Amino acid sequence: MKRNYDLSTRCVHAGEANDAEGSPHTPIYNTTTFGFRSTADLLDVVEGRRPGNLYTRYGLNPTIRSVEAKLASLENAESALVFASGMAAEAALFFTYGRKGIVCLGNAYGGTLALLTDHLPLLGVPTTLLLGGEVGKLDEVLKQGHGLVFLETPTNPTMEIFDIREISRLSHSHGALVAVDNTFASPINQQVLALGADIAVHSATKYLGGHSDLTGGALMGSKDLIEPVAPWRKNLGQMMAPEVAGLLSRSLRTLPIRVERQNRTAQAVAEAMRNHPKVARVLYPGLQDFPQHALAGSQMSGFGGMLTLEINGSGENATKVIDGLELIIIAPSLGGPESLATQPMTTTHHGLAPEERLKRGITDSMIRFSIGMEAAEDLIEDLNSALENV
Repeated sequence: MKRNYDLSTRCVHAGEANDAEGSPHTPIYNTTTFGFRSTADLLDVVEGRRPGNLYTRYGLNPTIRSVEAKLASLENAESALVFASGMAAEAALFFTYGRKGIVCLGNAYGGTLALLTDHLPLLGVPTTLLLGGEVGKLDEVLKQGHGLVFLETPTNPTMEIFDIREISRLSHSHGALVAVDNTFASPINQQVLALGADIAVHSATKYLGGHSDLTGGALMGSKDLIEPVAPWRKNLGQMMAPEVAGLLSRSLRTLPIRVERQNRTAQAVAEAMRNHPKVARVLYPGLQDFPQHALAGSQMSGFGGMLTLEINGSGENATKVIDGLELIIIAPSLGGPESLATQPMTTTHHGLAPEERLKRGITDSMIRFSIGMEAAEDLIEDLNSALENV
């Protein structure tokens, strides 16, 4: 299909393989293995002389290949791979390109930080973590030979924004690749490859899936960079199931309208909470007084559905607020139609030592919100009511 079609058009049509029955969607092939008429035909697929289907764990399944083509189109990439989870995608990425060293900039999901600090060093993978305020040290760190720079923007949960263009320019000058976790923004709000990054990373569980009913991950980039990751996925058994790939393809067709609605609602909630006397800070890139609002506006077309409130007082006060919510559900994860609230200290970053959280600006009084598809006025009313508990 044409690469110059609008993103919303590509969300619907890219990658779809219409079947003989006339279905507009690629069918779900719940098939582990695929047969051949001859050994020569089999070897043509095995040795890459022609595309085809062979074995689902290898990714050679029509449903999986279809959703990968759609995902590649959304980030304007040549190639994409899907995984059983976002963490599986990150692990395969790190195993492929992190062996010379990984630099993680700023805050990240707690599981990512644990992988980088607790597990990869056991395998001899050098890792360096720089706080958001330490981005000026990146040049010196890269002189040590690190081969991969990894970052989220916006970050979880403090909503830090990093200059993708400048970080990519600097990293490439040292021969390092740049991988950007684009989960919070989604391809609708931010095109990280166009900004200079080499690989886009997604937890497909979140906005790409969008309905809180699937778990998956994805990597998108050039064919030359994505193909070397596939053997790690195959041999670590990280493949997404065809049923999940089918659900993901379904979800991607409505991604633009979901994200655009969540953008508007999150902006309205952030504006309403900004001057609340019991809210110390609202962290949302769409606010004019957000410290990196101008940078966010320069590389994002929308500011997303994620926002963080810092409640006046202690973590106990934040717990009183979150326990007082009726409409907004107390739960981790994000990107679904229902609004969710979670304290990072109890879920996403519970595994970090309190002093490490504090160093990263993650306070006990923070509540992270994933804004869903409800009416903004109903969410604001629920928050105002819960804040009365403080």
